[in-house]
Amino acid sequence: MTGPTTAAAPAHSDVVRIVLTDDQPLIRTALRMVIAELPDLEVVGEAGNGAEAVELAASLRPDVIVMDLRMPGTDGIEATRLITARPGPTRVLVLTTFDDDDHVYGALRAGASGFLVKDMGLDEILAAIRVVAAGDALIAPSVTRRLIKDLAGRPAPGTPRRRELAAVTDREREVLTLIGSGLSNGEIAERLFISVATAKTYVTRLLAKLDARDRVQLVIIAYETGLVSVD
Repeated sequence: MTGPTTAAAPAHSDVVRIVLTDDQPLIRTALRMVIAELPDLEVVGEAGNGAEAVELAASLRPDVIVMDLRMPGTDGIEATRLITARPGPTRVLVLTTFDDDDHVYGALRAGASGFLVKDMGLDEILAAIRVVAAGDALIAPSVTRRLIKDLAGRPAPGTPRRRELAAVTDREREVLTLIGSGLSNGEIAERLFISVATAKTYVTRLLAKLDARDRVQLVIIAYETGLVSVD
C-alpha cells in the first residue's frame, strides 16, 4: 500500500488547500484533474484511508479534507473525529456513496462541516468545498430535511446536554432557533427585520459562546437543547 501523497503548498493564501481522501484512486484522480484547472483550489495531498488523512491533516494543515466514509482500517467517521478534535483550520467535507442516517449523524457528530453524496454534480461538489473552506456548512439536499426531522430524537449516546444556553441572550436564542429550523442568514435577517451583516454577527457570537465548530453543530445544539422541536 502506498502512503499519503503530497504536493507543494500554493503560492497564494487565498487558494483553498485540499486533501482528497478515498480508497478508490480513480475518484481521487478525477477530482484532482478537475481541481487542477481552477485557480482558487489546490490539491496538496491524497490519502487512501482515514489514518493517512489524519497524518496529512497534521502535517499539511489543509483548509478542507474531502473525506470518504467506508475505507479500510480507520474509517472516515473516526478520521473526521480525530482531525476536528485538534485545533487548526482544517474542516472536513464528507463525500460518500452512503447517505443513510447512521452515516449522516455519525459524520456530523464527529465534526464534519458538510455531507455530500457522490452522485451530485461536480459543480456542486466544488461549490461545497468553497462553502466549507469559508467557514460555513453544507449538507446535500437529499439528507437535509431528514437530518432536521430526526436530530431531536437522536442525542449522542451517553453524552449529556453540556452546552448551556445561560450566556445566550434572548435575541441570540431567537437566531439559534431559526438556524435550527434550517434558515439561512438572509432568511434570518428577513424574519427578524435586521441586516444580513447583523445576522452573521449573531451567528458568529453563537459559534463562540456555544463552542460550536460551524452551522451544522448549531443545528444540533438547537435540537438537543429543545429550542426546536419536530412537528
